[in-house]
Amino acid sequence: MAQVPQPMDALAVRTWCGLALQALGRAREEIDAINVYPVADGDTGTNLYLTVESAVAAVEAVFAGHETGGGRRPTLADAVRAMAHGALIGARGNSGTILAQLLRGMAQVLAAEGETSHGGARELALALRQAADSARAAVEHPVEGTVLSVASAAADAAGAAEGDCPGVARAAYEGARAALEATPAQLAVLERAGVVDAGGRGLVAVLGALVQTFTGEAPRVPDRRPPAVQECADDSPRERDDAASGPAYEVIYLLEAGDGAVARLRERLDALGDSLVVVGGDGLWNVHVHVDDAGAAVEAGVEAGRPYRIRITHFGAEDVHAGGGGRPAREPIQRAVVAVVPGEGLAGLYQEAGATTVLARAGEPPASGELVDAVRRAHAREVVLLPNDADLRQTAAVAAEQARTDGVRVALIPTRSAVQGIAALAVHEPERRFDEDVVAMTSAAGATRYAEVVVAERQSWTMAGICQAGDVLGLIDGDVAIIGSDVTATAEAVVDRMLAAGGEMVTLVLGDEAPAPIGAHLEARVRESYLAVDTVVYHGGCQGSLLLIGVE
Repeated sequence: MAQVPQPMDALAVRTWCGLALQALGRAREEIDAINVYPVADGDTGTNLYLTVESAVAAVEAVFAGHETGGGRRPTLADAVRAMAHGALIGARGNSGTILAQLLRGMAQVLAAEGETSHGGARELALALRQAADSARAAVEHPVEGTVLSVASAAADAAGAAEGDCPGVARAAYEGARAALEATPAQLAVLERAGVVDAGGRGLVAVLGALVQTFTGEAPRVPDRRPPAVQECADDSPRERDDAASGPAYEVIYLLEAGDGAVARLRERLDALGDSLVVVGGDGLWNVHVHVDDAGAAVEAGVEAGRPYRIRITHFGAEDVHAGGGGRPAREPIQRAVVAVVPGEGLAGLYQEAGATTVLARAGEPPASGELVDAVRRAHAREVVLLPNDADLRQTAAVAAEQARTDGVRVALIPTRSAVQGIAALAVHEPERRFDEDVVAMTSAAGATRYAEVVVAERQSWTMAGICQAGDVLGLIDGDVAIIGSDVTATAEAVVDRMLAAGGEMVTLVLGDEAPAPIGAHLEARVRESYLAVDTVVYHGGCQGSLLLIGVE
């Protein structure tokens, strides 16, 4: 592998995130297997992987945006802010939430230094110090022998190191690795289990990726599973040691709120449960807590601001892969459809048709972990997965592969738009053989041409010419086909161009910002101008585009 540039610049951040994801992917099963604290639910490795996966997606989006715009390469500040934001919105579990704050702490230092160029060894050491300190501050009751101890040791070693960025990174890695070996002596539950801290092991993998970023060589980390665990690594994780006394639920949500409201929220949640971690800032937070009253934890978030992406996990009985000793799991249904949808209105439509939905907000595409969660919520032996976005195909493929390891038969239909998903769902018949159903749904989606009407955010070169910020764009099958100034006129032109190739059904999905009369106007135009062509109109809510159009 060729050595990458030694300064801590945007390219180094991109490389580091990608290598960290690979490292956590290789170590995921090992880390899951040694997960005994704070809850032995066997998911720390998975949670860390999904958190970094979200960070990678955000960094890649920044690079893609700069390449599309034909402008300069992202700055260090652009890259680290994207990394921190991606980790924040995608953080999973106690370990992922702390890792998100570690990355945010680093970003606070590196973004201040890297508006135009790059950071050096001094900035990297300061960033690791800020990471450790901010992560410790985010945990309501810090415990030694955890990832916090490992992070602090890494920062101490980095601060004492001399030389360039590779030297600082290697010192941080070696300091973290030594601290990891000491965790059993600091935390009795680890010593009893004969393991090191799982979160700390994950951080060592991430720091090893940082070393590889600067040197091109990946440090070798031994498998830390006890022999008995290594021999049965494919078995279900152990039951939690504290099932009788610990809180019953894990509650996680993103929260839009001010600093004062979050300070009060922390006090309230601390009184409700334990393992409280609140990370973030600048109005957006990720809240994690273990409680017995999940409803009260969510209500506290409502009082503080606007909670969303709420996830509630029952430790005793939720996970089909956790082997817990709770009540017997309900029998799975035979088949389900899981779909990504861009708006609340469409989510309701899909749910009425029996689908399990994942809401994709503008600028916040779901990570593979959210799709896996949806597959598990569907609780079916067979699942048809509809990503409804060309950019989500790889994410959906990763989710499908992970769901298959849970024993679920998954078929991915590469739908590129929600209107193609609607067409596929319309011919879905659960009583058919699985393969026949998938073929029919795939055919229906493929026979549906799709379009959308949006407003240009900036000047750009397109297939239809140069557009300016504020222009109305008509995209057909993903490419800009029409540039206009009026929403209704542009929508008419898009429909006309699509129907010129034939069609029997026009589907219109109106966004909240579309002109109120546009649906009725287009429906009347199709009725008057095209014989035997039907039109159906849905309201998609806040879906990111003014109008979605499907022709089949």
